[in-house]
Amino acid sequence: MNTIEQHKETVRRLYEEVITSGNLAQLTEIFDENYTGIGIGQGPAAFQKAVEELLLAFPDLAWTVHDVFGEGDKVAIRWSWKGTHREPFKGIPASGKTVTNDANAIYQFRGNKIIFSWLQSDRLGVLQQLDVRP
Repeated sequence: MNTIEQHKETVRRLYEEVITSGNLAQLTEIFDENYTGIGIGQGPAAFQKAVEELLLAFPDLAWTVHDVFGEGDKVAIRWSWKGTHREPFKGIPASGKTVTNDANAIYQFRGNKIIFSWLQSDRLGVLQQLDVRP
């Protein structure tokens, strides 16, 4: 398997295995200690904090990977998740509503680890499903 195929498999694994299972200890195998992007801070802990907040609010969260593309040192993924809003999220009290979210992310690799990421997520759609925004 060539490098770009390995990187694509790493990103797919991130969503289908690591995040979905809640086994976030594996993030240190995937993210470089100097990673920046999704989450506040640096390293795997920054990504982990963002994911933990989401998993706490939507404990039955299920991810679906729709597409994975790669070129050079970057991998793009299109995914969606579905979950029930059981705990407060970003200051929004638990609603019990089932919510879906669609997004695209790009991950940049150095060696075999992710060093940077960009995320475009339908946050407005989530707020609308929670009746926070019209």
